[in-house]
Amino acid sequence: MRTTHSRFQKHAPKKFHITNWRIEAAELRVLNSKGEQIGVMSKTDALAKARAEGVDLVLIAERAKPPVAKIIDFKKFLYQEEKKQKEARKGIKKGVVKDIKLSLFIGPADLDRMIARGVDFLKEGNQVRLNLGLRGREMGKTKMAFDLIHNCIVKLGDVNIAKEPKLEGRVVRAVVAKKK
Repeated sequence: MRTTHSRFQKHAPKKFHITNWRIEAAELRVLNSKGEQIGVMSKTDALAKARAEGVDLVLIAERAKPPVAKIIDFKKFLYQEEKKQKEARKGIKKGVVKDIKLSLFIGPADLDRMIARGVDFLKEGNQVRLNLGLRGREMGKTKMAFDLIHNCIVKLGDVNIAKEPKLEGRVVRAVVAKKK
């Protein structure tokens, strides 16, 4: 049985490209299919040039002054855009950020257990977010909280600090990742 209806699911908006006669700008900076600049010309001249080559006029940068359009086959343009997005995704590390929740007066055995769990997360290639929540009068002991976070980072071993320890509201947070 499905618990959520498809109309309530959030879908990523598709990027919409304006082509040919749908372009509203009167003047355009026109590029050829190789990305070389042809020059600034009127929309009708650019459309005529695209038709003469048997390809489309695709608006690339709508907000530029004047807007930038490219004379290229639209399907080829979509393929190139998809290829760029795949290349951009390659650089992003797939690791997930795992949370470790600490308290200011945590016992040494519990702290060692949390550190061991953090080391396991780092070995799996994930980042570790250390969260130390402060309640009531503990807010006056932020220096002690920062010392505990720094102590945990030292005990985790040879790690990169992705995000320095910082007080965010009532929580001291730091993010660490495995050194490459």
